[in-house]
Amino acid sequence: MKLKPLADRIVVERLEEEVKKGGIIIPDSAKEKPQHGKVIAAGPGRFDDKGNRIPMEVKKGDTILFGKYSGNEIKVDDIEYLIMREDDVLAIVEKETK
Repeated sequence: MKLKPLADRIVVERLEEEVKKGGIIIPDSAKEKPQHGKVIAAGPGRFDDKGNRIPMEVKKGDTILFGKYSGNEIKVDDIEYLIMREDDVLAIVEKETK
């Protein structure tokens, strides 16, 4: 199934964080869900008061940071996604170049 978000919404797949606690195994129920993910799809953008479309800053393939309670969780083909507004994105993670 293909998801096509509308307006200023994006579809995000959470990225799992590696948890290493000195040999201690933390059960899944005690783990917090990651607050970063990869943008799978992005809508075309929202409209301003004059009817002009405001383009999205976030695009497909970006790695982003978002708030703990951002978005709505959905499950498609046994994969969990979040659908959220662009306003819920806190930052785009950029690779550091030296």
